[in-house]
Amino acid sequence: MHHGGVHAPGHIDHLWIRVADVAASKRFYETIAPHAGLRLGADTPDLAQFRGASGSFSVVAGTPTEHVHMAFGASDDATVDAFHAAVTRAGYRDNGAPGERPEYHAGYYGAYVLDPDGNNIEVVSHNR
Repeated sequence: MHHGGVHAPGHIDHLWIRVADVAASKRFYETIAPHAGLRLGADTPDLAQFRGASGSFSVVAGTPTEHVHMAFGASDDATVDAFHAAVTRAGYRDNGAPGERPEYHAGYYGAYVLDPDGNNIEVVSHNR
């Protein structure tokens, strides 16, 4: 896997999660991609890779990985709002409307949806 450079220590280079249906998961992650800073990389029937500024993750065919929570950073609250609107409009399940989450810290603004395997996917702005 080539990312065009070396990542700084402490960043996740890549992550794979197993999914029941790669095509369905690919559609979901393509829906969130513009709001999460992702772009489609490798794309085969058994794997769809999404790349971002700090690494990549792939959905791969297999027994679904359970209880995943992935959070993608956003530069502002409007991006969080747009993410949630686009994903729920596309028919995916809401798991927490956009809003402040002061229990995490002041300025934490996030929204949550569930991917096709029930994993909690978030876009968050830390607008301190």
